Amino acid sequence: MAGGIVAHTASRRRTLQGKSGWAGLVANRKTFAIAVFASLGGLLYGYNQGVFSSVLDMYNFDQRMASVVDHPGPKGWFVSVLELGAWFGVLCTGYLADRLSRKYTIVLAVGVFCIGVIVQDTAFRPGSIFAGRFITGWGVGSLSMAVPLYNAELAPPEVRGSLVALQQLAIAFGIMISFWIDYGTNYIGGIGSTQSPAAWRLPIALQLVPALILGVGIFFMPFSPRWLVNNGRDEEALAVLSRARNLPPDSEVIQIEFLEIKAQYLFEKQTSEIQFPQYQDGSWKSDFKLGFYGYLSLLTSRTLLRRVAIGTLTMFFQQWTGVNAILYYAPSIFEELGLTGKTTSLLATGVVGIVMFVATIPAVLWVDNVGRKPVLVSGAFLMAACHLVVAVLTGLYSNSWPEHRTAGWVACAFVWIFAMGFGYSWGPCSWIVVSEIWPLSVRGKGMSIATSSNWMNNFIVGQVTPTMLSDIGFGTFVFFGSFTFLGGLFILFLVPETKGLTLEEMDEVFGAQGLAAADQERQLAIEKRIGLDQYNFTSDGGSSEKHDVEMKG
Repeated sequence: MAGGIVAHTASRRRTLQGKSGWAGLVANRKTFAIAVFASLGGLLYGYNQGVFSSVLDMYNFDQRMASVVDHPGPKGWFVSVLELGAWFGVLCTGYLADRLSRKYTIVLAVGVFCIGVIVQDTAFRPGSIFAGRFITGWGVGSLSMAVPLYNAELAPPEVRGSLVALQQLAIAFGIMISFWIDYGTNYIGGIGSTQSPAAWRLPIALQLVPALILGVGIFFMPFSPRWLVNNGRDEEALAVLSRARNLPPDSEVIQIEFLEIKAQYLFEKQTSEIQFPQYQDGSWKSDFKLGFYGYLSLLTSRTLLRRVAIGTLTMFFQQWTGVNAILYYAPSIFEELGLTGKTTSLLATGVVGIVMFVATIPAVLWVDNVGRKPVLVSGAFLMAACHLVVAVLTGLYSNSWPEHRTAGWVACAFVWIFAMGFGYSWGPCSWIVVSEIWPLSVRGKGMSIATSSNWMNNFIVGQVTPTMLSDIGFGTFVFFGSFTFLGGLFILFLVPETKGLTLEEMDEVFGAQGLAAADQERQLAIEKRIGLDQYNFTSDGGSSEKHDVEMKG
């Protein structure tokens, strides 16, 4: 929704809204607590990313699955099949999130995830691992979309970035604990031929604990207020906003936020009725066709196509930083950098998890103060520099690491700095951008396309990395460094800043103010009909003037 009275009420809402950053999180304790709980989905995502990299290097697993693990091509498929499942899960989730609700989509995703984990944990042959990881990926991919969407729609604009960044903090925490759990369980039965199967089965099984907590606990969480409005449950939406903001329903902030959501929904509903009058009977078939045309509108509408480009390319560049090449194959990479012994490489891998987690914390606290673009651009250039340093050192000393141990440790240190750079920037901020750029009517579908870009590129990275490391060596780091630098330029010149805007104001940023005259008139009529016009407000140096507009039914 763009233009009209909403543009003027925005200044009033910003005057009334609370602080951002840590102070804003403390002031919005209920919303913060809900977002922390929902971000258990991010923990599952991160744990899955991290746990398998070390499992691949465990002796017992290597012996059981040698036909796959000992060959770069099949090994790449072993890792990347999870991302293929996640890509499929994300595409399904766009429709389900709009149809079932964000909340119940999370429940369904948890169920699928648990089935996949059980199949993996009871595996005796590579085929079961392949199947289990695909099913697990389906669930975790669905969670990777539904949780940021849920958090973004529940959050007030002043802390929305911080709450969505919690998803990445949870991912980083999951990666960190998976590395250290693997490091500990690697000793069960010994690290050689006496190693117990529990060394790798236990860390895989432990995923079920947070998954079940999330699956049961989400039933006690509120629905997204925007989804409630979209389904005609206005009173519930108002109550959710009131409880989440800890303000009475008739407070000005709550009323403005609710009416902005309502105005956007009514405008998009009327637009749908005008464009597709034949699909308004509420049947499953008609809803499916409306959903299909909703996806199609993402490609045929200029303003929506721009958002599709920004969402998919942001996720493209996030993955081609090479972060998951490092996360999936960290032990192997550290061995390539001269660290001898599986225990030492697993220990260095654990440091990656700690560094990434700690670096993500400032993003949660400050991203709503600093903005998205400065964080993403600085992170991209830092990571590109790290890739360059590692590439140079690997090119010079890859054949003589034992004689140049200091150079090997310097290369490892720059891998850790890379993890820090990703942790504070592209880890959280890319998810923030792609969760907040969509209008309500296609938000689930838009998120599914952007998130599917993440997982498809994740899949490709996981697939090609073993071969790249084997065939081109230091060129792998040059390759990822080049894409990381291009990602920084993309954000710098082509992506608008979205800090502090409501999800409804985002339409103005993306040029929807150029609506046809008939659309603009329909907008204004809706805003007046629901009473949003009474908050028409301008502010100048602290003074204000409220403009009364005649109410029309």
